Amino acid sequence: MPARTVRPRCSRRPGWRVSSSSVSDPAKTVRADGRALDQLRPVRITRGWLDHAEGSCLVEFGRTRVLVAASVTEGVPRWRRDSGLGWVTSEYEMLPRATNTRSDRESRRGRIGGRTHEISRLIGRSLRGIIDYRALGENTIVIDCDVLQADGGTRTASITGAYVALHDAVEWLRARDALVGEPLTGSVSAISVGVVDGVPMTDLAYAEDSRANVDMNIVCTGAGDFVEVQGTGEGAAFGRDVLGRLLDLGQAGCAQLAELQARALADPDGRAEL
Repeated sequence: MPARTVRPRCSRRPGWRVSSSSVSDPAKTVRADGRALDQLRPVRITRGWLDHAEGSCLVEFGRTRVLVAASVTEGVPRWRRDSGLGWVTSEYEMLPRATNTRSDRESRRGRIGGRTHEISRLIGRSLRGIIDYRALGENTIVIDCDVLQADGGTRTASITGAYVALHDAVEWLRARDALVGEPLTGSVSAISVGVVDGVPMTDLAYAEDSRANVDMNIVCTGAGDFVEVQGTGEGAAFGRDVLGRLLDLGQAGCAQLAELQARALADPDGRAEL
């Protein structure tokens, strides 16, 4: 039986708390990969990655790569029939060798893992925050996010790519006069932020995330409004001042991603990168 991979966590004193006084001077801190504290990894979006899906893209955040497909089905779930409302849902999964050691497919285990279920629901909630169901009509769009390679930030990369695939699926419906109105009320993207070694930073790679004092995922609309904030003190509490700094980093990161999404959707070749 293969050895289980255990994520290392930095040791902390009991009752340790992250506050502005414990945060290092950002100007004196250099990340291992040379990035600035508020700098995203190289991000690339490539649309139309799949031939058969109504919308698809490959989204890359550094070495994290996620393939996203949006599939359109006429009609809605039974509990939604005759309501005049559409539906958007999502599924998330990692390939067995997306990480440094192979994991069994969840289909072999006979059940979906808690983490997978949680992330699937997060992606769906994020997309439903910018959808007008009535304008979508009684159509269902299923978003499949498959992690090809994981190096931190797979859920935020999935959300960012999912919007692009969703947009193209909506355009597919529009071309067939299958919409009642304009279903998309805006765009949505997501980024990870955290405090590592006492320093707030944006877009954590696995090496940073695995030893973060505070770990947070932020989902924002293109207008800068929050759709969801998931934050955890990894063995340490954190103050409101630190929370504010992380929210600022998250909003700024999502603003860059919203601009990247717009460029990818406008590009004739369906490509854009930061």
